Amino acid sequence: MPERISPAPADEGFRRELMSVLPHLRAFARGLCGRHDFADDLVQETAVKAWTARERYQPGTNMRAWTFAILRNHYLSELRKSKRQTDIEDGDMERMLVMDADQEAPLHLGDMETALAQLAPERREAVLLVGASGFSYEEAADIAGCPIGTMKSRVARARADLTRMLQDEPEKAG
Repeated sequence: MPERISPAPADEGFRRELMSVLPHLRAFARGLCGRHDFADDLVQETAVKAWTARERYQPGTNMRAWTFAILRNHYLSELRKSKRQTDIEDGDMERMLVMDADQEAPLHLGDMETALAQLAPERREAVLLVGASGFSYEEAADIAGCPIGTMKSRVARARADLTRMLQDEPEKAG
């Protein structure tokens, strides 16, 4: 049986901090793609990439923001790779990556999952970063690589869309 490799003392703090963000990464990944198996793969790959790049991480900075950016970039790369491998349109790809809410899940969570899945990807990402993950608009904008005003707009529109969907209001034109 092989011996377990222990991290160097200098890496132990990084390891602890990385382990502490894994549940947040899982929640973000599941919200992004809607599939638990794909989300778990994204988190695992993110953890490997973060560990490999640990020398570039600046202790004392925001580990969650750093790892969320890694996860987001990997997710987008996987979407692009999948798109290149097939001739599927963006909307079709999005629908394939999002599964319907689990019937056994509590109704309100199932409704929210279904509503999140129906949001445009940019709006879903924004509301997950700011609303569910607790990032500031500035942090979320940095993670998503967009201006802060764009992030605020995406979150506001996502919240309005979610409110309308959860209240079963017909979509307003305009």
